[in-house]
Amino acid sequence: MSLVLNTPPAAEPVTLDQAKAHLKVDGGDDDALITALIGAARARVEWHVGRALVTQGWTLWLDDWPCDGVAEIPLPPLQSVASVTLYGRDDTPTVLDGAVYQVDAVSQPGRVALKPGAGVFTDLRCINAVAIAFTAGYGDASTVPAAIVQAILRVLAQLYAHRGDDAPPLDDTTLSLLAPYRTLNL
Repeated sequence: MSLVLNTPPAAEPVTLDQAKAHLKVDGGDDDALITALIGAARARVEWHVGRALVTQGWTLWLDDWPCDGVAEIPLPPLQSVASVTLYGRDDTPTVLDGAVYQVDAVSQPGRVALKPGAGVFTDLRCINAVAIAFTAGYGDASTVPAAIVQAILRVLAQLYAHRGDDAPPLDDTTLSLLAPYRTLNL
């Protein structure tokens, strides 16, 4: 299984003005640095919680369809599934008709389940035989939960204070802000 980012977020959940206010930075000398650190802080938080924050387009690649007929989309919250494509041994792609599968965007992680009678997929190539193109994230930047935005600001402050050094681990307050949103694989 692998995930490929196709469409990155159109905006960050923290603006430059919010970041500068949080960092207590006046002037524009560090604007480029702070802008870069906002993206890094968001990515660090996304990695920690195992979620997409702002709407993003991804492709999940699987070597085969799961035996139970249900493929988990490991990056909540799932907004939609654009397509499910199967690749035969000869690398010929076949896009599944949306009528043969059901998308569960309510569960976290989201799922794609084959409907009864959808058939069994054989004669697929050995690796990367299934591509599920999907959209994940809370929506636009304004819909990201406030606690996650605060965690991003805290991570940003650490990155800014320790620029040029290794970033310290997330502190207990940041971890507490993120705990309700963390996706755990049991």
